[in-house]
Amino acid sequence: MASAVPSAQSASPEGQTTGARLVVDALVHHGVERVFCVPGESFLAVLDSLHDETSQIQTIVCRHEAGAANMAEAVGKLTGRPGVAIVTRGPGATHASIGVHTAFQDSTPMILLIGQCARDHMDREAFQEIDYRRMFGQMTKWVAQIDDPRRVPEYMSHAFHVATAGRPGPVVLALPEDMLTETCPAAPPAPRYQRVAAAPAPAQIERLRELLANAKKPFVIAGGSGWTLDATRDFARFVEQWQLPVGCAFRYQDTLNNEHPNYAGDVGLGINPALAARVRDADVLLVLGPRMGESTTGGYTLLDIPKTKQTLIHVHQGAEELGRVYSADLPIVSGMPEIASMLAVLTPPANIAWSGEAEAAHRAYLEWRKPRPMLGDVQLGEIMRTLAETIPADSILTNGAGNYATWLHRHYSYRHFRSQIAPTNGAMGYGVPAAIAAKSLYPERTVIAFAGDGCFMMSSHELATAMQYRLPVIFIVVNNAQYGTIRMHQERHYPNRVHGTGLTNPDFAAYARAFGAHGELVETTDQFMPAFERAQRSGLPAVIEIRIPPDQSTPGATLEQIRQQGKR
Repeated sequence: MASAVPSAQSASPEGQTTGARLVVDALVHHGVERVFCVPGESFLAVLDSLHDETSQIQTIVCRHEAGAANMAEAVGKLTGRPGVAIVTRGPGATHASIGVHTAFQDSTPMILLIGQCARDHMDREAFQEIDYRRMFGQMTKWVAQIDDPRRVPEYMSHAFHVATAGRPGPVVLALPEDMLTETCPAAPPAPRYQRVAAAPAPAQIERLRELLANAKKPFVIAGGSGWTLDATRDFARFVEQWQLPVGCAFRYQDTLNNEHPNYAGDVGLGINPALAARVRDADVLLVLGPRMGESTTGGYTLLDIPKTKQTLIHVHQGAEELGRVYSADLPIVSGMPEIASMLAVLTPPANIAWSGEAEAAHRAYLEWRKPRPMLGDVQLGEIMRTLAETIPADSILTNGAGNYATWLHRHYSYRHFRSQIAPTNGAMGYGVPAAIAAKSLYPERTVIAFAGDGCFMMSSHELATAMQYRLPVIFIVVNNAQYGTIRMHQERHYPNRVHGTGLTNPDFAAYARAFGAHGELVETTDQFMPAFERAQRSGLPAVIEIRIPPDQSTPGATLEQIRQQGKR
């Protein structure tokens, strides 16, 4: 029988501490309020030290490391501060890698701590050994291993600074288990991390003003990470004063209130053709925040590469992103709060050549978001509009990946900063853990997770986590008995050759009740709101299954229509 592991705290003599204690001290010092984990023997010493800090750090135990990493990523999205996940080596780390990839592509501050095998076992392919520098190298801002407990404060300080500086992103630190229990002299933590961001030079702002003032058809695309509530307010003042039409980047629709008269819709997958035309026809394009990745540029077809025909002003937090694909006429490295505060006081020209264009763009958006009839007895567009009119504006809606999300993105109205939490990297299984993290942060806010049947089953076990911590999230599962997005592409490229995309599902309402949660089944539109209200009144985590016909692929097309397109 293995000998008991002594407490990381009690084993330390006077004036001494341990690596694990220093890790937890750093988490407390840098303001971490919760960590998400799946326990493992490789970091038992950290768990022991967390036991002494329950008044300051909540440890939320998840059922899968992917869930823990996605929850940490969601915290980073919602707060702008690094979310923290702790997982064990090998399988635990590989499971968590999906959350790290999401954090990287979505520019989200996040720190993943991995228990590692003992230092004297390294490079022998020891039990669950992985070289994390090689594994995570391309999907993180920094990966390191702490081999000396005396350097824990230094490494942890660096991790928080790297995760939040410039373009935010994930950091991975490996913690050898014998380092965590090794004693060393106690030391004060490094100063608390500070966000580091660039700001535009006055000459750049003047040039921006000149380009916009001389425009005939300007357009703004806003979004990406790094925004704050104050920054979005400053941005709204700027576009109001300049009468600019605004599109929000893919899954950053909450950067501007969708009811704002300057809002033109989302520039992402399934874009309104009228909005796409407006972007193409613009003579000056101000891109404020987004990377200008595949989803926001229509698969790199919306704009010419490398030089756009539009005069391009591209503002991004990371210098390495400017000029990566599109060569801007005016590239500006800046944090979003820094440039938004300068734009808010920028004087517009006396005569605005594009006067009335923002209102026209908003009218086109309102027409686009009207629900369209779909096959079957459930009208998802009507459900999204009803939700938007019913739930509080600060409600948080999460989703993963799948065609079901197009109804949410198109028909729901986001009216509050950070009310949309979704992965731009298209990760399935994201919405459930993200919603649980959101509810742990903001218990007073309504939190709804949308998922397809395939998406939900990738993380549905985290219902147990919601139950354990009494987090009454409402999970809405759109069930069409297939991997709907892949089936759509399959029919487009290989019509009538369906293979590998069908699914057999449980009774999702019964599945929820098996966890002790509330369960509902909706098969008609008029059943939804009564079911939703019962779920709210239950005070429990709740699952509402909505069954729709497999042939309804998107708000604008059935599978038969897509199949016919594929035959041409």
